[in-house]
Amino acid sequence: MPLSTPRCLICRERGHNGADMCASCTKQLPWNLTSCLRCGLPMAANGECGECLRRPPALTQTRAVFVYGFPLDRLVPRFKFHRDLAAGRLMAELMAGPLASAPRPDAIVPVALHPHRIRQRGYDQALELARPLAAALALPLRPDLLHRVRATAPQSELDAGQRQRNVARAFRVVPQAALPGHVALVDDVMTTGATLQAAARALLGAGVRRVDAWVCARVP
Repeated sequence: MPLSTPRCLICRERGHNGADMCASCTKQLPWNLTSCLRCGLPMAANGECGECLRRPPALTQTRAVFVYGFPLDRLVPRFKFHRDLAAGRLMAELMAGPLASAPRPDAIVPVALHPHRIRQRGYDQALELARPLAAALALPLRPDLLHRVRATAPQSELDAGQRQRNVARAFRVVPQAALPGHVALVDDVMTTGATLQAAARALLGAGVRRVDAWVCARVP
């Protein structure tokens, strides 16, 4: 039987180049071409933003492939809150090309959800994003390395200061785990970066030498 033609997950038009996104939506993708090297914040030129210069983050580098906006603002909620794993696979496909040129880590580590949140949602969206990304880039996937040991309030409901307090000491590295020297943390969206920073500090405290962040989209 002939393979069915892929359809755009955003508008249901014919997919472009075999992907689940049409040519029009593909053309509108908000690539994050120049940004802060440490936190991924969109800037006029690559460099370090004032905040990262004043308070160097735990992350060595952040690669945020897109700025959060259309059509990512259609894909991300469906993937994150509505069990649309096809949207997550498309996001991973879109991330893989640009991230192939990033400094190559020893392992990819998804930002862990607390078990209670996984039971509520039925899946871990960071793991579902990291799995196809690791396969596409031929990198080891280590979902066993980082655990979320504190159930926290949803970050989307909090301001910047509350986000930092909310995720403080929320992560723990599995004792006696074989530690990669260089890790890339994977998540869907970065807003203030509080969650990624907390995860990075836990990994660095356990003995990982370098932690980067790879995210699909950065909120300006």
